[in-house]
Amino acid sequence: MRSLSIGATGMLAQQTNVDVISNNIANMNTTGFKRGRAEFNDLLYQDLRRVGSASSDTGTIVPSGVQIGLGVRTAAVYRIHEQGNLEITDNSLDLAVNGRGYFQVEQPNGETAYTRAGSFQLSPDGDIVTPDGFMVEPGINIPAESTAISINENGEVWVKLDGQVAPQQVGQLELAVFPNDAGLEAMGQNLFVETPASGAPQVAAPGEEGFGSMVQGALETSNVDAVQEITNLITAQRAYEMNSKSIQASDEMLRSVTQLR
Repeated sequence: MRSLSIGATGMLAQQTNVDVISNNIANMNTTGFKRGRAEFNDLLYQDLRRVGSASSDTGTIVPSGVQIGLGVRTAAVYRIHEQGNLEITDNSLDLAVNGRGYFQVEQPNGETAYTRAGSFQLSPDGDIVTPDGFMVEPGINIPAESTAISINENGEVWVKLDGQVAPQQVGQLELAVFPNDAGLEAMGQNLFVETPASGAPQVAAPGEEGFGSMVQGALETSNVDAVQEITNLITAQRAYEMNSKSIQASDEMLRSVTQLR
């Protein structure tokens, strides 16, 4: 019976759906996290009576036909890059992007990764780095004699030096935007990397046309909606149960056949 394998594909699909929802819930408090959504496609169809085929030698055709679907498969896990809320921290090295754009981070292998998590710190040499010690591009060094750090909405980094009245600019932060944010590949550690699907990045200062502005002393929270995720989890659980019921019904039908005498 086809229903046995069809129900199995449905259960596997809902397992994937629950995995995605669980990951969203697990990252509710992850800075800059973007929630995922599982997308599904129906599988091939068997034509028991092909639609549009001739039904007689006088030219009449079959208006609808008979097609039996063979189940479902996971087509993609789509990442939703909508803006998260901004949480005020009053930490001078906490930065949030209000709008489009990613911070650029140099990985240990020299390649550039991208992130929305702006919880930065200073390295022993005074460079602005991620919590894992990866350099934020372009590299900006904060002098040891600095008494205050100010970063405006255009990404300009100013410091107040001990013994000086006027602040001094020490660097300019830049953002990267992509034609297709959903095409970025997640690497963990709040990092994404470019792929052929994302397109090549465009880099510019914050606040320019098409780029978000910089907010100092704030972090972008996860865009996960707890109520929506719990609702999705209940829906996935019920769908899993219904698919299992179709397998159970098929099993009972087969048992009835084997008991015929």
